[in-house]
Amino acid sequence: MGISPKIVPRLSQDRGHANHNWLKTFHTFSFASYQDPQHEQFGSLRVINEDRVLPGTGFGTHSHREFEIFSYVVSGQLEHKDSMGNIEVLKRGDLQLTSAGTGISHSEKTYGSKPVHFLQIWSLPSVQRLQPKYFTRHFTDDEKRDTFVRIVAPVDAEDVLKDSREGAGPAPVQSPLTLYATLLSDGKSLTQSIKGSKGYIHVVQTSGYNTKAATGAAIKVTGAPGVEMELREGDGAYLFFEQGGDLTVENIGDKTAEVLLFDIE
Repeated sequence: MGISPKIVPRLSQDRGHANHNWLKTFHTFSFASYQDPQHEQFGSLRVINEDRVLPGTGFGTHSHREFEIFSYVVSGQLEHKDSMGNIEVLKRGDLQLTSAGTGISHSEKTYGSKPVHFLQIWSLPSVQRLQPKYFTRHFTDDEKRDTFVRIVAPVDAEDVLKDSREGAGPAPVQSPLTLYATLLSDGKSLTQSIKGSKGYIHVVQTSGYNTKAATGAAIKVTGAPGVEMELREGDGAYLFFEQGGDLTVENIGDKTAEVLLFDIE
C-alpha cells in the first residue's frame, strides 16, 4: 500500500492547561487564552479539552454555531441543557454529540456531589447551515474492554443512525472523522486499520490532574516496524499515513489504559 507512517508526539505537559479552581483543564489545540500556532487544528479536528469540573459548578449557558461538539464522560456526572429542549444527565460511558449547525445554546454542569471528568471534543462540519441536532450513545466498560469500539462516525457511514436521538452504534458526525475508544488491559495489544491519511491518539488522564511529565498507564504505538512511540496518561500523538495503514497499540504498563483514537480523512 506504500505506507510511510509518522508519529509525532503531543506530550501531556506541553498541552495548554489552566486551573480556575472550579475547572482544571488541558487543551490539545488552541483554545480560550491558550494559543499556539503549531497546534490549531488537525484536519477537521479542532478541540480536545480534558476537563475536570467541581460539584455545583460548570459552563453556564453559551452559544455555538457550525461545530460538531461531543463529550466523552470519564467519571462523575454531567448535566446537559440546551435550546432544543434537551435535558440529560450523562455518566461514565456516555457519548453526547451536539451538531450545532445554524446555532444552539447550551450549558454543561456537574451533577451530584462528585467532580466530573470529561473530554470535550469539537470538529468542523463538512456542510454548513445544517439544522441543529442532538445525540446520545452509551458504551459500557465491558464493550470497550480490549477492543476498539467505534463511538463516532460520519453520518453516511455504515450502521450509523442518522436521526435517532438515542440508539445503538456510533453517533453521527457531520465531519470526515471516526472516533474509536478502548479500555486496554495490561499486556494486551490491538491493531486498528486507519483509512484516512492522518489520525490522532490520546491516552485519557484517569489517574488525576497532573501538569508535569505524564505518569500512569503506558502504551506503545506502532505504525510500522521501527516507527513507534511510548505514551502515558495525558499524552497524545499525531499520526500520518500516505494512504492509510494499520496502527498497533500495546499496553506496556501495569494498569488499564483508556485510549481514544481518531481516524481523520
